[in-house]
Amino acid sequence: MVITVSAQGDADYRRLQDAVDSLATAGGAPVTIRIKPGVYEEKITIPATAPPILLLGEDRERTILTWSDNAHTLGADGQPLGTFRSGTLNVLAESFTVENMTIRNASGPGTGQAVAAFVDAGRAVFRNAALLGDQDTLYTGQGLQYYNDCYIEGDVDYIFGAATAVFDRCTLHNKRSRGYITAASTPEGTRFGYVFLDCKITSGEGVRDVYLGRPWRPYAHVAFIRTVMDGSVAAEGWHNWGQPDREGTSRYEEFASSGPGADLGARVAWSRQLSAAEAADYRIIEIFGGWHPEGY
Repeated sequence: MVITVSAQGDADYRRLQDAVDSLATAGGAPVTIRIKPGVYEEKITIPATAPPILLLGEDRERTILTWSDNAHTLGADGQPLGTFRSGTLNVLAESFTVENMTIRNASGPGTGQAVAAFVDAGRAVFRNAALLGDQDTLYTGQGLQYYNDCYIEGDVDYIFGAATAVFDRCTLHNKRSRGYITAASTPEGTRFGYVFLDCKITSGEGVRDVYLGRPWRPYAHVAFIRTVMDGSVAAEGWHNWGQPDREGTSRYEEFASSGPGADLGARVAWSRQLSAAEAADYRIIEIFGGWHPEGY
């Protein structure tokens, strides 16, 4: 089943949420929602009851979903939304894919937590997507999540959460000095948290002393495999968030990092440089326990 959305009105629906809401009668069969280029000023929720959905944009640079809630925005109940209700795109479904789109939280710097994509799905795939924001840009709540050829920007904890997530050939862009890229909350006993494969880290002019991660929860796991890091990355690499006890429980790993930010001899003693044999286990199908998102 294919339905179309166009901000210009030359499609089945003008608003993306209306298209999503129409799927209650889809009978659980997979649905493709083709989205024509345009700026869609909407706050979107993909509900837990939704069938497998592919949001398919035509052009990442010209197909833009944008909203500007933040943690301090007042909700319908008169209370602040908080971080977890601030998302522009909110994915609660079991099976979800998005391709060729920009998803933006336009709240702006200094407004606090403001999520662009809140992903609390069973299996989620983002391909050729741009996730734009400042603090808390991407929340990875649960399940298995795959990000391929994506651009993700922010300033503080801009990738955070508990999911097992692979970032494959993505660009991570640091917007502010002394920030943090990841704040993982990997559950105890979970083998893989965040794995970055063949990614690159870039930054705005003058940005410095950005940490690769800090442990939002005690058992945070983050691995950077063959990542090219610019000079914005702090020499020590990782931060304990003022909780030294988490140095013994967090797993922060690198293999074959390169570039000006890969000052491996200066990394904190409680992080690890993986051997080639150890890094060989960081294959997508292994990380996801047999599931491979290609063609998903």
